[in-house]
Amino acid sequence: MAQRNVKVWAAIAVGILAVLAAVAALTLPWLLGQPIGRPTPSDSPGETPPGTTPSPGSSGSPGAEASTTPSGESSPSSAPATTSAPLPEDRAAAVLASMTLEQRVGQVVMVSSPTAGPDGAALTALRQLHIGNVFLKGRTDAGAPGVSAAVAALKGQVTPDATRGVGQFIATDQEGGQVQILRGPGFSAIPSALDQGGMDLGALRSAAAGWGRQLAAVGVNVNLAPVLDTVPSAAFAPQNIPIGHYQRNYGFTPESVSSHGIAFAQGMADTGVAAASKHFPGLGRVTANTDTSTDVTDAATGRHDAYVAPFADAIRAGVPWVMVSNAFYPAIDPDHYAVFSPTVIGGMLRGDLGFRGIVVSDDVCDAGQLAGFAPEHRGADFLAAGGTMVLCTNQQLAPRVWSGIADRAKADPAFAKLVDAAALAVLEAKDRAGLLPR
Repeated sequence: MAQRNVKVWAAIAVGILAVLAAVAALTLPWLLGQPIGRPTPSDSPGETPPGTTPSPGSSGSPGAEASTTPSGESSPSSAPATTSAPLPEDRAAAVLASMTLEQRVGQVVMVSSPTAGPDGAALTALRQLHIGNVFLKGRTDAGAPGVSAAVAALKGQVTPDATRGVGQFIATDQEGGQVQILRGPGFSAIPSALDQGGMDLGALRSAAAGWGRQLAAVGVNVNLAPVLDTVPSAAFAPQNIPIGHYQRNYGFTPESVSSHGIAFAQGMADTGVAAASKHFPGLGRVTANTDTSTDVTDAATGRHDAYVAPFADAIRAGVPWVMVSNAFYPAIDPDHYAVFSPTVIGGMLRGDLGFRGIVVSDDVCDAGQLAGFAPEHRGADFLAAGGTMVLCTNQQLAPRVWSGIADRAKADPAFAKLVDAAALAVLEAKDRAGLLPR
C-alpha cells in the first residue's frame, strides 16, 4: 500500500513538473522582452534594432537625401517591424512605377526660371517636358513677397499630368557676399564666405539657420551652397577668378573651409533647406571661370588630394547634395571633364567618399567650358558617369538636354536603368522632404 502511494505521488510530481516546464517555455520570452516566435531585431533581415543610429551618409543620417549605392541602385532600408506605414523607398518606388519615361527624365533635370516668375520657356519645360525641379535665375531686390509669388506660380505647374503630383525642388544661389540671388525685404544681407570664415562656428550655424528660414518661408528648399573649394593663399585669391576673386571661399586652408562650410550647411539643414556643397573636387586652384571660359584646367588636384578633404568632411557630416565642377582634372581623369567623369563621380565621390546623396551637375547649358559638347549629350553623359540631377540654367536649351536623355534611354536599356535609379533617388529625397503625394 505504501509502495503504491509512493508511485502515485511520483507520477503526480512528474506531471506538475511538465506543466511548469510548458508554462516557462511560454512566458520566458515575454519576460525577456521578446515576442513569441520572433527573432531578435539583430537577426531579422532589413530591420534596425530600436535605438540604433544610422551611420553617417546613410538614408537616416541628419540631412541625408538619397539612399543609393555607387551603381545607383536603392540600398536596403530599415524600419521598426511594428509600423504599418510604407517605407520611403516603397512610396518612391510606387510613384516611379506610375511614371512614363518622359516623367522620369523630368525628375532628373533642374531647369532655370526667372526670379520674377516663370516665362514661356520655363512653363514649357514644366508642362510639356515634365521637368520637376527649378533653379531661380537672375538677381532680384523684390524681397520675400515677390519671390513667394514666383514660387507659387511654379508650384502651380505641379499636376498629375505633368509630374504625377510630385512636388518640386526649388533651388537658388544664396551663398552671401557677391553671390546672393534673393535680396530685398525679408532677406538678410549675407556676408561673403570669407567673412563667414571668421565667425564663431556656433554663431555661423545660427546665422545660417536664420538665412535658411528666410528661404523656406518663400518656398525655396535647396540652396546651392556652401562653396567648399580651397584657395591656396590670399595672394593667389585675385587670380582664382571663380572663387577667391569674389571671396566665395571660407578661408585658405582645408580645415577652415571644412569647419565653416559645414556650419553653414548645418544651419540650412536646421530649417529644412538642403545644402549643396560645391564644386567637387574643387575650383580653388584654377585661374579661369568655367561659366565664361573654355579649357579650364586644374592640373594639381589629385584623387586623394588634401583639398578634397572639405568635401569628405561634409559628406561625413551628412550634407545631402554635392555639385560637380565642369573643370578638367587630368591628374584624376585625363579623358573627361569632371562633370562627365566616371572616375570623379563614381570612383571618388561615390566610391572613395561613400556619398549616397544627390549629385547635381554645375550648369551644363550656359557654361562656356562645355561649349564644344552638344546639349543633347551633356545631361546624358553626366548621368552615365553616375550623376543624379542635371542643372540647366538656360530654359531655352533645356528641351535639347531633356531630349538627349530621353532618346538615349529609349535606345539603350542599360542607360534607361541609370535614369530610373537617378529618378528613384530624387523621389526618395522628395519623400523625405514631404514632396510626394500622400
